[in-house]
Amino acid sequence: MGRAPLDSRSVSTPEIPSSPVVVAVDGTSGSGKSSTSRGVAERLGLRYLDTGAMFRAMTWWMLSHGVDVHDPAAVAARAGEPVIESGTDPLAPTITLDGVDVSAEIRSEIVNASVSPVSTVPQVRARLLELQRAVICDALEGAGIVVEGRDIGSVVWPDADLKLYVTADPAARAERRALEQGGSDADAVRASLEARDRIDSGRATAPLVAADGAVHLDTTPYTLEEVVARVAALVERARTASTP
Repeated sequence: MGRAPLDSRSVSTPEIPSSPVVVAVDGTSGSGKSSTSRGVAERLGLRYLDTGAMFRAMTWWMLSHGVDVHDPAAVAARAGEPVIESGTDPLAPTITLDGVDVSAEIRSEIVNASVSPVSTVPQVRARLLELQRAVICDALEGAGIVVEGRDIGSVVWPDADLKLYVTADPAARAERRALEQGGSDADAVRASLEARDRIDSGRATAPLVAADGAVHLDTTPYTLEEVVARVAALVERARTASTP
């Protein structure tokens, strides 16, 4: 993220919410959703859920069990079997599959190449939707949660106190993701990201869209610290507006 200044009125330090909130963060890959979501959750004392990690865990399970990820019927038939648990500490989020930590495995190239077809299967989305809503309900027993994904505000939790749709310039997205992957070819990464966006935007079940009422946030010109501050202020504003 660059270093263009933000309006100081939008970055005042908010108080920790006194009532539970749900913040839905949707958007394109490489736009800064994860780092922003974790930063906001840490700053406000909220839980954090990466729904993309759940889809990746499901994908890794299918690959590990010899399921053809390009056969929707085969994936659907076994979508109910994996035991997926998400840790919600923003400082150290975890993802376990059948009791085993798979944080490293779900970031592998084979999962990167396979997660989109698995994610389009309605039975997979229905199974993970149930798990995601359960995590959110648990978090509402405390301060609340920041949930990131691609259909949070539109499908998973339409009544979120704040909905964000995060984007960035395609070149910036590719550069960020290439750095995350240890210096991968930015052009190849950009092509991969754009292909993923086309698949996710065009799928029949829970497509990638900006939810009704979502705040559109282009992170291209800003530092991560500036984006986190801005979103934290938006959360506080939304919480205040919803207080009777």
